Amino acid sequence: MKKIIPHIWFDKEALEAAQRYVSVFENAEINHTTVLEDTPSGTAHLVELTLAGQPFQFISAGPFFTPNPTISFLINCITKEEVDRFYNCFIEGGFELMPLGNYPFSPYYAWVEDKFHVSWQIMLNHAPKSDQKIIPTLMYVGKHLGECEQAITHYINTFDGSLKGEITRYFEEAPNPDNSVKHVNFIIDDLMLGAMDSGYDHNYQFNEGVSFIIPCDTQEEIDHYWSKLSHDPEAEQCGWCRDQFGVSWQIAPTIMGELLNTDNQEIKSNVIQTFLGMKKFDINQLKKAAE
Repeated sequence: MKKIIPHIWFDKEALEAAQRYVSVFENAEINHTTVLEDTPSGTAHLVELTLAGQPFQFISAGPFFTPNPTISFLINCITKEEVDRFYNCFIEGGFELMPLGNYPFSPYYAWVEDKFHVSWQIMLNHAPKSDQKIIPTLMYVGKHLGECEQAITHYINTFDGSLKGEITRYFEEAPNPDNSVKHVNFIIDDLMLGAMDSGYDHNYQFNEGVSFIIPCDTQEEIDHYWSKLSHDPEAEQCGWCRDQFGVSWQIAPTIMGELLNTDNQEIKSNVIQTFLGMKKFDINQLKKAAE
């Protein structure tokens, strides 16, 4: 099964960020870079990379979206020295959202927003529930406060083979509503994620700064996920969509990489211009554009 891929939007710093992250994670490398000409935001630079054995994709495509803490990346660390290594890397040019210290859920933890606006939760965890090192974590705030459990149920019903872990809930912990989700882990498409509600006064919401790519082999898969996850017609463009909870998804054919990996600039340009005109991707039309 092809794993969902976290995608992070940058203004111009995708490659710089990738190089920094590859330097601090083990089992990490930059796999491929692609230049996309004549996009709505000009020339875009796409970076495919691996961090701790997990696939990520970054794009430099202008100052249109900025990551924020509604989607952060939790790093399970086995030693305090490992926590310190990640903390020292990410705090350089960044700032603390929760200071490094002892918390009820971890003896050594920090939440940091780095110089690229990417949020990292760095946690000492001697007994992680998964071998997955980096766990994308969704935080439902503002108008989406209290929707965490409903959202997770929707995702579980959308992806085959999904699993939901035990939910811990708030009780008499203002400003968090009673019975809202303090934390839950869940698995969709072989990717573990975390999620929580937060009743604090945050000045951000989910946006396209962090999205999730769903690789699809067939048009039937694309149609299925689009019907389940596209809720806002204004957000539909080039395979991107936004669900009813505000989270952004990219429902993309796996053949796209093959179509763009050509030295024939005319074909490549034709493919790019074809998909730029699409909302939901049509695999047959993309193949015709590459002929």
